[in-house]
Amino acid sequence: MAKRIVNHIKLGIFVMAGLAFLILLLYVIGSNKNMFGNTFTLKARFENVQGLKPGSNVRFGGIDAGTVKSIEVLNDTTIEVTLFVKEKMKNFIRKNAIVTITTDGLMGNKLVNLKPSKEEGPIVQEGDILYSTPSPDTDDILKVLNTTSSDIAVIASDLKFTVQRLNSSKALWGILEDESLPVNIRSSLADLKNASEKMSRAMINLNTIVSNVKDGKGSIGELLNDTTIAHNIKDAVAQIRVIESRADTLTVQMNTLVADISNKVNNGQGPVNALLENKEMTENLSNSLKNIEKGTRDFNEVMMAAKNNFLFRGYFRKLEQQKRKGATTRSNY
Repeated sequence: MAKRIVNHIKLGIFVMAGLAFLILLLYVIGSNKNMFGNTFTLKARFENVQGLKPGSNVRFGGIDAGTVKSIEVLNDTTIEVTLFVKEKMKNFIRKNAIVTITTDGLMGNKLVNLKPSKEEGPIVQEGDILYSTPSPDTDDILKVLNTTSSDIAVIASDLKFTVQRLNSSKALWGILEDESLPVNIRSSLADLKNASEKMSRAMINLNTIVSNVKDGKGSIGELLNDTTIAHNIKDAVAQIRVIESRADTLTVQMNTLVADISNKVNNGQGPVNALLENKEMTENLSNSLKNIEKGTRDFNEVMMAAKNNFLFRGYFRKLEQQKRKGATTRSNY
């Protein structure tokens, strides 16, 4: 009887040990601890692990490369994550690889993603700490999606109101049902096309004119490109300045002369004053003019007498004929 009890106790212990081992094995397999493969450790530090747990997957380029070994809080802003990575992936992971925490699908479990860098770098070694970047939190994404959905709802409401107003607008439907509208639009487009073609031709002509001016063609081109014209203009300007200076000098001299004459007249000096003030000189001048006038009349009488004299009559007739021929010749031209 006692022996049977001992056997039952041994059987119970054996069953309990087997169950414990089975449970441990299932835990290890479920946690993906890579018990049967060679691994090495890497580390990464984050401010927020976003619900990452030991046993979560580690992926490199979308391939399962290991699991999370442990998560340790170093201080209030730094959390260190230790990774078990398969030994066969060691030759592909470099020290400048970027570590991020992502989600397996939209709402799946958290995992660690190793992203290769575009730049070359040395191969990782045991215990290296890799560079990490913060990843967007799911709660933040949901908040953004919630805000976006609210905005979309407002936009949809406004769009619905706008469509209702368009449907109830008689003026809009009147424009859309107007059969002459397409004809007017086509006519306007044709006029716009003609105007654009004319504008294009005008621009071509303008470019041609500008090119000709640059090449020195035409009067404007010659004026702009001929250096002799510029020199002539400079010479003309210099001469104008010389004439201007001379005119200024002459004006000063004339002003001086007029002032001198005015001064002499006012002071009773000079021939002008004598002519104006001396009565005897004025009478003599008047008598001289009368004598000149009388002499002119006498000379005219002598000339008339000479014309009527038979000795000089032929001479004066020849002079009159020559005058008539000269007048006829000028009228023909």
